[in-house]
Amino acid sequence: MTTASAPPGLDGAAIDGGLYTDVTDFAHHTRWLNGAVAFYTTYGIALFGLLLLAAWWLARPRDARTMAAALLTPVAAVIAYLVNDGVKSVFQEARPCRALPHDFLIETCPPANDYAFPSNHTTVAFAVAAGLLLVNRRLAALAWPAAILMAASRVYVGAHYPHDVLVGALVGILLGAAVVAVTRRPAAPVVSRLRGGPARALLGAA
Repeated sequence: MTTASAPPGLDGAAIDGGLYTDVTDFAHHTRWLNGAVAFYTTYGIALFGLLLLAAWWLARPRDARTMAAALLTPVAAVIAYLVNDGVKSVFQEARPCRALPHDFLIETCPPANDYAFPSNHTTVAFAVAAGLLLVNRRLAALAWPAAILMAASRVYVGAHYPHDVLVGALVGILLGAAVVAVTRRPAAPVVSRLRGGPARALLGAA
């Protein structure tokens, strides 16, 4: 059993440390699943990149506002990540692997200055899922369960407490939806103008 002292900051263990331990204990007893979850939690974010590419491609024959939303969704994801990372630096919650004793973790414990609250992976995943609701509902229907799986995987591998991913999801949804919803309308005329020039091959035409 390994125990590490946690630096001062938000005490995540006092919020839902018991639930975190239950999940990691479950991971300990489902080793047949560990490899798949570890792969997804590490590389699954690439799936959201593919969904963004598909959104751009499918928006090419659509109206300018839809194309604007497709182009703005990755921007919203970046903004959500930056805001979330700022929140991390404010609360400075130690990773659960540094605050709680553990016998088994799938993911290696990050450095002490890599804080847990909220989850960046989860924030980006849900920002993309929220933005895609304003681009293509079929792609969004794929993105939402993928985002939920990403959030669950972060706890399963031992990287985050449950509240880390819940708040990360909330940040991603709010910023992903808000940025795209607010900016797609003023961005649509820009897309229309670009469609009349050399960018037509990339942006398509309505």
